[in-house]
Amino acid sequence: MITLHSQSYEIDCNELATLKHLAIEGALDAPITVSTRNLSKALSVSTQTISRRLRELESAGLISREIVADGQRLTLTSAGTDVLMREFEQYQQIFNSKSPLIFKGTVTDGLNEARHYISLDGYKEQFKNRLGYEPYPGTLNVTLSRRDVPERSVLEVKSGIDIDSWSDDERTYGAATCYAARVEADSEDVFEPAHVLVPDRTHHGEDAIEIIGPVSFRDELELTNGDHITIHVTE
Repeated sequence: MITLHSQSYEIDCNELATLKHLAIEGALDAPITVSTRNLSKALSVSTQTISRRLRELESAGLISREIVADGQRLTLTSAGTDVLMREFEQYQQIFNSKSPLIFKGTVTDGLNEARHYISLDGYKEQFKNRLGYEPYPGTLNVTLSRRDVPERSVLEVKSGIDIDSWSDDERTYGAATCYAARVEADSEDVFEPAHVLVPDRTHHGEDAIEIIGPVSFRDELELTNGDHITIHVTE
């Protein structure tokens, strides 16, 4: 299931299959005319199901749709194309797992929550034992370039280092996954070890990532808000 945060909509595997079929038929490049009957046969579902899927894909902004005399004229929107591109990149990562994963983005302010959570013993001990260092209390927050946002989902199919959930007397703290990385500033200064931190639950959007390391990256690499950096995921 793919979540489209910008539209608070989730596309399931059946809708994704419909989107892919339309692209194969040519709707990626130009409008195509299809009948609900033929589309239902191609996807082995009822005409009612196809009609519902098309309405939902249109509502999500993934296709444009026009009713015409001989059926419907359908075209994938740029958002629909992005969904398929994301799937394509994930399959590339699965079948070519050694290909490098590189993010480019700009340094930005975070939500000022990481300093507290990273310093909690339940996390701090896991970081120390599994990453080999005790992280600086805070994360480097990066807003990804528009071009690199789809790449973020590729992390989900890479093997990372699990940080387990844990509880104290007051609450339960969520799990996270860390991915080994090195950080490169525009000045060509490079620092590692570093890790991209992906919490299971986060308030950040898909265009944001957090990086942890044993130092303050802002101090070590002399970074300020708006500076461009490159993150090389190394595992």
